[in-house]
This record gives sequence, structure tokens and C-alpha cells, in this order.
Amino acid sequence: MKLVIMIPCLNEEATLPLVLKSIPKKIAGIDKIDILVIDDGSTDKTVEVAKSFGVKHFLIHTENQGLSRSFKHGLNRALHMGADIIVLTEGDNQYPQKRIPDLIRPILDGKADTVIADRQTSTIVHFSRSKKFFQKLGTGVLNFAAGTNVPDAISGFRAYSRRSAIQLNPIADYSWATETTIQAAHKGHALAILPITTNAKLRESRQFKSSWQHIRKSSVTIIRAYVMYKPYALFFSIGGLLLAIGLVPLINFLVLTITTKNPFGAHHLQSLIIGSLLITGSFVSFALGVIADLIRINRKLLEDLLELTKRQIYGD
Repeated sequence: MKLVIMIPCLNEEATLPLVLKSIPKKIAGIDKIDILVIDDGSTDKTVEVAKSFGVKHFLIHTENQGLSRSFKHGLNRALHMGADIIVLTEGDNQYPQKRIPDLIRPILDGKADTVIADRQTSTIVHFSRSKKFFQKLGTGVLNFAAGTNVPDAISGFRAYSRRSAIQLNPIADYSWATETTIQAAHKGHALAILPITTNAKLRESRQFKSSWQHIRKSSVTIIRAYVMYKPYALFFSIGGLLLAIGLVPLINFLVLTITTKNPFGAHHLQSLIIGSLLITGSFVSFALGVIADLIRINRKLLEDLLELTKRQIYGD
């Protein structure tokens, strides 16, 4: 049983030693532990520091490509390395690497495909009230979209079984955690949660400049995922709402037609126009829902083919 620990890094020469020192050297049920450092365009001595600690596996981006692409590329490299279990942590020493044995235990026991660490964000001292609120709000929206009950949707301390990693197809340039959580849920992966206590803060987050930027980009990912996995629910709901609203002015026009002598007066005609536009919009939404659902079915078939291709490439 081989474990690959992925560590995305961007100028982490100061904190990476803390991460590497705290990674367990032996874990019950694991025969081999490999560390994969993903250098995302660092301009400091991150790679040299990693090599000084005996790290032999690197994936190097000559320019910064962001955490989502680093995760995607690292996932593929870890599978090429023959990983049976993949752990993702970060180079800023935010996460307690000593808990890796607990993180992978549900996978080793056959009880989970993906394990997500819960940072218990409400207890993190350096998180502002607004950040805690938006974290909770974003997690709630994700759980609604995915049908999950994950307490910390954007936690970057996770473990994946080989099966889970092969079936994930991250495409977003942002919010990889949100996207892959939704994908895992819709692919029927068993999710497990591990409560953890994070380490002391050593630097500011580089993933987003403000909570509003994070909310905006995460919202795009969630909406895209909803369109991809539940298009009929989204478009049929919009269509039903437009239809219900559009019937109101039309019924009003019908009543006016029966009760007044001049039903086609300027004021009355507005009801007919508004109602017609809204109902037309509802039918367009219904049509989009049908088309999007057909695309969803086609995408699912393509993903099954992609999974088969990956298994052939990775020797499964």
C-alpha cells in the first residue's frame, strides 16, 4: 500500500521545513510513503529546501498557475507514481501533518473514498467574524448543491483513495476544493470527516485577496456544478417561477377582457405583453433544462470513458 503526500508550494522556504519534519515516517497499513512537492512558480529556495530534506519527487511550474491547477496536475502525477492513497496538505504548515494516519484511516478500513479535515473554523482565533460567517455561508450553499453535510467545504487537508482520485475531473481554475467535493458527492463517493486543530498562523493566505473575491469565484464554481449535475432542477425551477409570475398579468388581462369595454387599452395591453414575455422566458428555460440534461448524460458517458482511459494509463 503506497501513500503519496502532495504539498503545493509557492515561496514556502521558511515554512516547508516545519511541514516536512512533522510528516510521519511510518504509518500502520502503509508500506511506502512518497512526498510530492508541487512548486507553483516559486522564486525562493523552496525546491532546494525540499531536496535538503530528502524529497525526491517534484512537479515544477515555471510560472504560477494557482492552487487548483497545482492540485489537478499533482493528482495526475501521484497516480502515475502508483499511489493507492493520496493526501493533500499545504506548504504553509497550516495543517497538522501528525494527523495524516487518522486522515487516511477511514480509507484503509474501507469506510470512505474521500476524507476531509474539518478545521472547526468557528474556533480559529485569527479568523475574523466576517470570515467565519462567509465560510459557514459558503459551506451551507455547497452542501445544498451537493446534497452533502461537510462542515468545512474548503479545507485543503484531504485524503483520496485511488478510485476516488481517478474518478475526479477538476476543471475549474479556482475553488478546487468546492468543485471536487461536489464531484465526489455526485459520483457516490463515501465521504468521511476528521475534526482537527490547525497550527498557528505563520503567514497570510495567498488564495484570495478578500472574502468577497472568494465568494464571487466560489459562487461561479457552485453554479457551474449545479448546471452540470442538476440542470433540470435549476432550469425547471426558473421556468416554473417565470410561468407562475407570467400567468398573473395574463389572468389580469383575461379578467379585464371580460369586465371592461376596452380591454385593449394601453394600460391593459401592458399586462398582455409582460405576461407573454415571462411565459416565453419560462418555455425557453424549460427547453434549456432539457438540452442541459442531455448534455449531462453525454458528459457522464464521456467521464466513464475517461475513467477507463485513466485506468489503462495508470495500470489499474
